[in-house]
Amino acid sequence: MPLISDAVQIWRAAEGDYHIEWAASHPDTQVRVDPLGGHGQVQAHYDEAAPRARIAGLPAARRHQFRLSDQHGNEVLAMERKLGMQGTPNFRDFGGYRGADGRRVRWGYLYRSGQLSGLTPQDLELLDSLQLDLVCDFRREDEQQSSPSRYPEARQPQVASLPITPGSNAAAFTEGRLDLGGRQPMFDFMVEINRDFVESQGPIYARMFREILQRQDTRFLVHCAAGKDRTGFAVAVILLALGVSVDQVMEDYMLTARFYHPQQEVDRLRAKYGLESVPEEAILPMLEVHEAYLARALEAIEDYGAVETYLEEVLGVGSAEREELRRRYLE
Repeated sequence: MPLISDAVQIWRAAEGDYHIEWAASHPDTQVRVDPLGGHGQVQAHYDEAAPRARIAGLPAARRHQFRLSDQHGNEVLAMERKLGMQGTPNFRDFGGYRGADGRRVRWGYLYRSGQLSGLTPQDLELLDSLQLDLVCDFRREDEQQSSPSRYPEARQPQVASLPITPGSNAAAFTEGRLDLGGRQPMFDFMVEINRDFVESQGPIYARMFREILQRQDTRFLVHCAAGKDRTGFAVAVILLALGVSVDQVMEDYMLTARFYHPQQEVDRLRAKYGLESVPEEAILPMLEVHEAYLARALEAIEDYGAVETYLEEVLGVGSAEREELRRRYLE
């Protein structure tokens, strides 16, 4: 099949344009991109040097689905993965991946993001269109209080406060237990935080699954401050429960590197943890994503013998719960 379905990526920039990338098994494959249900002055701009296109002119207040088709009759239907939120740059749908039995994770039900305190009126209108039932907030209580989330007035989801303090970040900084003189200590610290998700934060992630399962066909969002570490592990175990491969779990995790820009967050992190005098190179690993981070968590899961064993024994997601999750979120 020249057009590779798993290689399609669609994201919306904050100003509203859609960017579509794809891959094909033959370099001469010609691909056409059509938005479904688009109205108004929609314009498509194709890059002659690379397999990508930009679509402009689609309404901003809702999501859009696209059909990619090649000259051989192959088609791929996909939605935007990163939504065009102006006030939180890493808001993504983690549907579309191939899960158990060859079925795909449903679009429009599972979302991930950073904090929601900076959402603009346009963001709130888009958020309202998602019809979220549940939001799982992994930020510490002080984070939730200092940066309260914003929700649409007309439809407010139920919020589950699930505070996670992996590795006790604040204490490590204030008590001087972390060497902040260079890049490597912070990198190693972030690796160990991901081990801590597996070994110490199981009760919180188990609560997340209970919150999701106690409602019917829940449309939900999981988020923390940046939407990459605490959220990244949450998304990983959800996708693993749905039968998504480790490779695609890692692919979704690493998309944060594309949409979240660490250099823009250094000053915020300095103020948050009192790191004004710490060099940037020592801070950046805390704001970055690396395969080694999530790989450490996956390695810790392997100590249980199998993913299914960890899901059942630690997170309370046994065969019945996995079957229900797959019934809801695979198609």
